[in-house]
Amino acid sequence: MDDQELEALKKRVKEMEEEAAKLREMQAEVEKGMDMATDAAKEDVDSRSIYIGNVDYSSTPEDLQAHFTSCGIINRVTIICDKFTGHPKGYAYLEFADVGSVNNAVSLNESMFKGRLIKVVAKRTNVPGMNFRGRGGRRPYRGGPGGFRGRPPYRARRGYYSPY
Repeated sequence: MDDQELEALKKRVKEMEEEAAKLREMQAEVEKGMDMATDAAKEDVDSRSIYIGNVDYSSTPEDLQAHFTSCGIINRVTIICDKFTGHPKGYAYLEFADVGSVNNAVSLNESMFKGRLIKVVAKRTNVPGMNFRGRGGRRPYRGGPGGFRGRPPYRARRGYYSPY
């Protein structure tokens, strides 16, 4: 390879690196905009949604839609199922077309649905990191009275010969 080809390759590599840097910046801007847009969209959907508790396990989305059709136009019915067994967990979410329908639906709280009193409340927006128990649900060890809580100081154990 002669010097001209080498210089042309170096120039091309430099152009590609600059282009990659511009693409990374553009991608970061798009992702930042998408995060804000998705948060706003989630809050909008949550403001138009309700939580329904104590739903009968044999219920279908059509059953729930028929029960709440007097409240307003329903966009989506979601019955939550166990991810391992696929069986319903006993609660559902309903998304309405407008916010006013949520108040109408909340008035159906403690109404009978398939022989059960259902609980109907406005869906809350989940805020990440606001779980008061934290991950795992265990409290950290704080010391305190009692000291070490391992095996008792001396107790004859099965299968163990004690010379005393």
